[in-house]
Amino acid sequence: MVRKKKILIVDDERDIVRVLTIRLRSSGYEVVAAFDGAQALFMANKEMPDLILLDIRMAAGDGFGVAEKLKESDRTHSIPVIILTGSPEKDEEKRAMQVGARFYIKKPYDPEELLDAVRRALETKPPVTKTG
Repeated sequence: MVRKKKILIVDDERDIVRVLTIRLRSSGYEVVAAFDGAQALFMANKEMPDLILLDIRMAAGDGFGVAEKLKESDRTHSIPVIILTGSPEKDEEKRAMQVGARFYIKKPYDPEELLDAVRRALETKPPVTKTG
């Protein structure tokens, strides 16, 4: 039996987490969730997901800080990250790539575009280099 790919969703908006969970599970993925930055780091280390969908702006913890900590850790540095955000800031896409995000997707997002990015991020091999 093939193990389902596990995706960690990190977003403080529970409705978004619920919608993403339904969509990803219906596409054959296992889903776990975290609702702030501290929880995200804990869950990433506990669950060792194959991919992380990460919001930038959360009430408790900045997504960029989470991405940087994930990349600094020997345990989590190779987990691909997709930034999924409603942030209007223009320079954030560049910053997302600097912290190692595979894709940067703005909310409201196209569900098929998101699923395609998930598939592509899971298929590509992580870069060999590690920051820090």
